[in-house]
Amino acid sequence: MNATLINKFSGSSLTARALRSSFLTLGGFGFSQVVRLASNLLLTRLLFPEAFGMMALVMVVMQGLMNFSDVGVAPAIMQSKRGDDRDFLDTAWSIQVVRGGCLWAVACLLAWPMAQFYGEPRLMWIVPVSGLTLLIAGFNPTRLDTANRHLMLGRVTLLDVFVQLSGVISAVLLAWATGSVWALVFSGILSQAVQLILYTRYLPGAHNRFRWERAAADELINFGKWIFLSTVCGFFISQGDKIVMGKYLPLDLFGVYNIGYFLASFPLLLGGMTTRKVLIPIYRERPPSDSHRNFTELRKMRCVVTGALLLLVAVFATLGVWLVDLMYDERYGAAGAIVVLLACMQMPQILVLTYDQAALAAGDSRRFFVLAFARSTLMIACLLVGLELFGLIGAVVSQGVAIVLAYPVVVWLSRRMGAWDPLHDLAFALLAMLLAAGALWANWPAIMALAESSV
Repeated sequence: MNATLINKFSGSSLTARALRSSFLTLGGFGFSQVVRLASNLLLTRLLFPEAFGMMALVMVVMQGLMNFSDVGVAPAIMQSKRGDDRDFLDTAWSIQVVRGGCLWAVACLLAWPMAQFYGEPRLMWIVPVSGLTLLIAGFNPTRLDTANRHLMLGRVTLLDVFVQLSGVISAVLLAWATGSVWALVFSGILSQAVQLILYTRYLPGAHNRFRWERAAADELINFGKWIFLSTVCGFFISQGDKIVMGKYLPLDLFGVYNIGYFLASFPLLLGGMTTRKVLIPIYRERPPSDSHRNFTELRKMRCVVTGALLLLVAVFATLGVWLVDLMYDERYGAAGAIVVLLACMQMPQILVLTYDQAALAAGDSRRFFVLAFARSTLMIACLLVGLELFGLIGAVVSQGVAIVLAYPVVVWLSRRMGAWDPLHDLAFALLAMLLAAGALWANWPAIMALAESSV
């Protein structure tokens, strides 16, 4: 049995590379989340809830700038036939460098309007300084995308561990020394600089240089125009709750919500990272529409991923209140019920997590955009209705409702790619409903307390 297991992980076959990459992704993610959790526990004792609310607003701007300018360089490299060509890679890198400089300039321009909108003068200075992370990230080498393209993630995972540790250690030390939100700002800049240095120095491959090849640029732009629109929509999907609630809620309660989101999002982040890094190469090399065998192999993989993630998110849903009471002081007590609700509302998204990448692997970024547009529109609409009618708890529940309403579009996309698996969806939907019902029943008093306090 041991020999069989070793054989599955060894060699250069797609299965072996996928297994190794999945294992490394899981290990690296698990370690990083343990480090993040330890950092979060320390920082919540060194800083006040307002600091986390403040940084949540800043991160909305940073993420928004990245999404509103993303032309899909990374997925283009991963799926393109020219993904290993030097001229193609250098052109892609040049686009990213220019983009990073433009993003920092826009961050500086947005600082004053943002400070006025949220009524927080400190954002006038925090936003431009935080924007330096976007400038630095633009210089990250394309060797990272090449490693992802070929499912060679061992060294990448190790380097990411060092980056994570540098950011955490600097954040804790600066928070201890200053007790200020600036500790989170400067630790982010340091972490991004360390990442650039490590990727440039230790990832294999040629150094990037400024290059503009017309054919490569045309391919990147043609593929990326739909990715750009998709990531704009992705911004509203992932950050819509923070955009709306950041204006609606007091800064301290908004900080508590983000602590709850931090805990509840572990399984979904893990699933997203795994599918992005592993599924595009698998779909590219073994399209499910090509043969029944490919579809069957993908079904097995999909069931393993979905089942594992559902069980993991169910743990957070069931133990959310207990975890928050155990790890945080009374200022963050309301985050427990938020963890429970968010974890339950993320279950529908886990069911369809493995479908999105089929379109990107086939180079069909337009259909990927249609799905992202539908999800973002439904997400914002449901958030506004939920907040208006039921306050904070309504906004949390509405996130799951939006994902369910978008399911017909998921079916449309996945059927086009030959990837839709109704048996998988039905079986795990029933399991998700049972797990969610159990978690809600176990934590009902805390949920009712949150509902009464937030309306």
